[in-house]
Amino acid sequence: MRKNLLLLLLTAMLALPAFAEDIKLQDNPPDRYVVVKGDTLWHIAGRFLKQPWRWPEIWRMNREQIKNPDLIFPGDVIVLDRSEGTPRLRLLKNSKYTQDSLETVKLSPRVRVEDLKATAIPAISPADIEPFLGKPLILDKDGLQKAPVIVAAQEGRLMLGSNDTAYVQGLDRKQGTSWQIYRPGVAVVDPDTHKTLGYQSTYLGTARVVAFGDPTTIRIGEAREEINVGDRLIAPPEKDALTRFIPHAPSRAVRAKIISGYGSRSNELGRNDIVVLNKGDQEGLEVGDVLALYRHGAEIETAAAKGGEVKLPDERYGLVLVFRTFKQVAYGLVVQATRPVLPGDEVLNP
Repeated sequence: MRKNLLLLLLTAMLALPAFAEDIKLQDNPPDRYVVVKGDTLWHIAGRFLKQPWRWPEIWRMNREQIKNPDLIFPGDVIVLDRSEGTPRLRLLKNSKYTQDSLETVKLSPRVRVEDLKATAIPAISPADIEPFLGKPLILDKDGLQKAPVIVAAQEGRLMLGSNDTAYVQGLDRKQGTSWQIYRPGVAVVDPDTHKTLGYQSTYLGTARVVAFGDPTTIRIGEAREEINVGDRLIAPPEKDALTRFIPHAPSRAVRAKIISGYGSRSNELGRNDIVVLNKGDQEGLEVGDVLALYRHGAEIETAAAKGGEVKLPDERYGLVLVFRTFKQVAYGLVVQATRPVLPGDEVLNP
């Protein structure tokens, strides 16, 4: 019985994140910071912490709050409280802020008179990531086959662009009037196992319903590439996805590799570029995970070393923030990098 209890306790301890290391504050962190329009959680965390991904610890969030955070708005005040010995952050709403106030406002849902989701600060800059939130799409080989399909174009055109009219079959009016257009794309292959992890569909543009019917009439909005008869329509993701996660360290051990960049023609990537990872939901990766970038040290021949060869040390050189996951693939934003990011580099727990 005792052995079983000890085993259960040990298992529970191993399942929890290891936070033994003291939280490292910036050398001169502010005592309080007033949130302004254009702020992000990542940049605010960096004002207080040398390790921004430890934001949930200093805020004392639980797992549910990390996945479903309360919204922070311009005018709110974030206070660094050191009164208990261990630093923590407190949130003061704008209407309750005074110079001497240290009132703690719990991170729980609050009622507001108007919908302010559009002005809540996001986890990372929309300019860096919002164009990619709905566009990288990993599906099975035949994953687009059941999606609504463009069957014809106005005036018999074969290629479509912005403001052109087209006709679609299979479109359900219950899913709304706004759509994104895709074409089956290239296979995503694991660099280690050479197994196909899915197919990265190509984002072509947007469309809006003009009139429902059989077929439904649509008008092309944005056109990133030429759109053809046979291309497919997918409903766009929710608009407030950027405010629904907190950057944090993974809750389990992660070891993944960069397969490639997304939307870049160069193999050398850098800060604010998007990378494709060979791990996803199946391996426990989740939106908001922050991972460290590593480059394996090369083995070089040198007469000065015993045996003539020396293995250079692995180097940590940056951070990736996961913003979208699929079963076996994830997409991340490079938020820090001191050297070019290359396919084959590893990402591990920070």
